[in-house]
Amino acid sequence: MKQQLEKLEQEFKKSISEVNDILKLDELYQRFFSRKSGEMSEIMKNLKELSGEARKEFGKLANQVKSELEEIYTKRKGELQQHEWGNILEKECIDITQPKLSVEPKGHLHPITLVQNDLEDLFTSMGFMVLDGPELESDYYNFEAVNITATHPARDMQDTFYIKGHNQGDVSNDQSPWVMRTHTSPNQARALEKYGAPLRMIVPGRCFRNEATDARHEHTLYQVEGMVIDKDINFSHLKAVLEVVAKHLYGQETLVRFRPKYYPFVEPGVNGEVTCSLCKGSGCRVCKQSGWLEIFGAGMTHPNVIKECGLDPKEYQGFAFGFGLDRLVMLKYGIDEIRVMKSGDLKFLNQF
Repeated sequence: MKQQLEKLEQEFKKSISEVNDILKLDELYQRFFSRKSGEMSEIMKNLKELSGEARKEFGKLANQVKSELEEIYTKRKGELQQHEWGNILEKECIDITQPKLSVEPKGHLHPITLVQNDLEDLFTSMGFMVLDGPELESDYYNFEAVNITATHPARDMQDTFYIKGHNQGDVSNDQSPWVMRTHTSPNQARALEKYGAPLRMIVPGRCFRNEATDARHEHTLYQVEGMVIDKDINFSHLKAVLEVVAKHLYGQETLVRFRPKYYPFVEPGVNGEVTCSLCKGSGCRVCKQSGWLEIFGAGMTHPNVIKECGLDPKEYQGFAFGFGLDRLVMLKYGIDEIRVMKSGDLKFLNQF
């Protein structure tokens, strides 16, 4: 056994002198000193064959040899590490005589994106899914699926961008015209068809309406659609959610009021207004001197919408709401002109 130990010592010293790489050095260490399959461990297993005094003497010798070889290993590893670090430092050497490099200005998020991200975080914390849907939408999902009849004014070309040549004027289900979606409400039907009930979801996105622009209106706008469908849902649930959103965006002192309003896809429907943060309720150009600014429409989901998606309105109820994201941004940042947000003016955008 002593001969095996001497042979192991000689092989280790010879092998370690030939190693010039830390990884190979570690492999060599494992070969000789691994607890499971190392050569030293295999020799130590033979201790059980020796008598008491011989076992004690050989065990002492084996420990001395192991300590000596581990010291050699540690020294060699330090040498290799120093050599590698020297190579790295040489490669990464910085020329301090080089002039300062120009730093290009970094971009940042648009205020609409900032508020959208904030709302997504808020709603997901309340258990809502964040969904998406097509901007080029069918007449069926944009109107029929959300209970907007064929005679509703929103179907007129004066209010909606229809895609020329795609079954204009034909509202049959099998050949539904294409429109640029006028709201994100089509995703109510799409979400119910895909996920069923119970359901909590919001859909932020871009919408398009054929209308004249002014300080409060744009032909391209952003909305955040929301809907909850479940059993035993009532109007108080709707009011609680919208108050949480208003106070989260504009502070705990923000007031919310509802006024009756007709929307085809809800019954009853309400107009949602919050105190104008620009004038603090005293009246200004944006709020038309009323002290209040309309930022959402809402109501209890119409039974026809629930039925259209294959659910029983006697078993399931729900509520829906839609925020004008542009107006939320105007209130939050004190912007009194909606058109500047899509103007591309860097003097405006660099403020955020």
